[in-house]
Amino acid sequence: MNSRRDFIKQAALVSAGALFLPSFASAKSVKKIGLQLYTLRDLLPKDVEGVIRKVAAVGYKEVETYGYNPQSGFWGMPARQLAQLLKSTKLAAPSGHVGVDPFIRTGNTDELKANIEALKTIGATYFTVPYLDESLRQSADDYKKVAEKLNQAAELCKASGLRFAYHNHDFEFKQHNGVTGYSILLKETDPKLVSFELDIYWAVHSGQKPTEIFAQHPGRFPMWHVKDMDKANPNQNTEVGNGSIDFKDIFKHASTAGLKHFFVEHENNYQPDELGSIATSFNYISKNIR
Repeated sequence: MNSRRDFIKQAALVSAGALFLPSFASAKSVKKIGLQLYTLRDLLPKDVEGVIRKVAAVGYKEVETYGYNPQSGFWGMPARQLAQLLKSTKLAAPSGHVGVDPFIRTGNTDELKANIEALKTIGATYFTVPYLDESLRQSADDYKKVAEKLNQAAELCKASGLRFAYHNHDFEFKQHNGVTGYSILLKETDPKLVSFELDIYWAVHSGQKPTEIFAQHPGRFPMWHVKDMDKANPNQNTEVGNGSIDFKDIFKHASTAGLKHFFVEHENNYQPDELGSIATSFNYISKNIR
C-alpha cells in the first residue's frame, strides 16, 4: 500500500476547487453515485466535516458509513450531528456497514440495536454486514449457522424499519465440500429479509462473473461495491475505469440485479491520493456509465 499524502495538502487542493470540479460540469445530470467512506478512512477521523464536504464537492450524492461506535459515534461525531452534516451537504446515507460477529457468537442484541438506532438517525435504509471473522466460516455448517443468525438479525432490522444486507469479500467463494459459502448464504437466508451487496472486485478476483450471479439470483443485489482491479497486480485496487473490470457491461445488468445503490470503494494504491482517487472514479462513471 502506498504511503499516504499529507492531509493538509489534499484539503488545500480540493477546497481550492481547481483540481477536480471543472471536469464534473458536464456530469450534473448524474445522480446517486455513492462512495463507501472506508475509502477515506485515513482522512475522515481527522476532519469529519471537512472530508464529507469534499466528497459532496466532487459530486457524490450518496455515502455508505462504517465503524459506528455507541460511545463515540461516527469517527467521533454523534449520529444526530452527522445527520445534520449530511443534510447540509445534500448527501444521503442509504447504507451503513455494521459488524455482527458478536451477535453471531452470543446472540446478544445490544450492539445491533445501538447500530440500528444510529442508522435510523442518519436516514439509512440498509443495515449491511461487511465481514465475517475467519473463526465463524470454517465449514459449510458454519455458513448455515451464520445464515440462520443473519435471518434473525434481519428480523430485528425489519421490526425497526431497516432492511438487511450482506457484503462479500473473496473468502465466501471458497468451496466447502463442493459448495461455496456464498451459495449457502444465498440459499439459506430468506430473500424477503436478506439482500446482498455484491462487491464486484472481490467477486471477479475470485473468478466469478457478476452478471451470472445476477441472472441466477435476480433481484437480490440492490447494492454494489464498484472498485476496479489493477491490470498489473490483480491483488490491488485501482480507480474505476483504469483497471480490467468491464463495468460498462456489468451495469447493463443492473435491472436484473435489482440495483438501487452503488458505492465506489478503494482500499489501496490510491492514485494520485485518496481524494484524487475518488474524483477519478467519479469522473469515469459520470461520463461512461451513468
